[in-house]
Amino acid sequence: MRVVSLTGPSDSGKTTLVEKLVPRLAEGGRVATVKSIHHDIEIDTAGADTHRHRTAGAETVVGVTPELTFDITARGKRDPPDEPGEEFFRTDDPELRALSSTLGRLERRGYDIVVVEGFSAAPLPTILVGDRDPEAVGGEVVGRGSEDLADLVETILGLEPLATRVESSDADES
Repeated sequence: MRVVSLTGPSDSGKTTLVEKLVPRLAEGGRVATVKSIHHDIEIDTAGADTHRHRTAGAETVVGVTPELTFDITARGKRDPPDEPGEEFFRTDDPELRALSSTLGRLERRGYDIVVVEGFSAAPLPTILVGDRDPEAVGGEVVGRGSEDLADLVETILGLEPLATRVESSDADES
């Protein structure tokens, strides 16, 4: 699974770039996106059955409609669940632990490419969007949002799969 992070300041065009990249990347496989949201939002209507399941204490609720399947898992970035065997990068940062766990689930589900919007501290290949200092991100800068879209797609498709990068960094630590 290839993973790339798009980072930059608010209103710099990250979501617009995601909208342009995803259809092109989807030509070559299954694509998922992960969005860092810095404030709580309610994605489940109070009183709906799924909301009632969640408020009754279910840690994860999965809803299946005729067109969509969605899951809502409690704890988010503040206190992500520990999911052994799914750590793509080790960290004490709860936000990055939540991302790492999410990437593990997406890989198990068979996604080929994941585009992460935000999570600037993540140790992932990064495309800088807008005016962001390359020293302010946790991953290697592999491109800039101002580059030609075809070049960015080629860069992403050429990334080393995440599990391979993790395995080689584990070997380096031995």
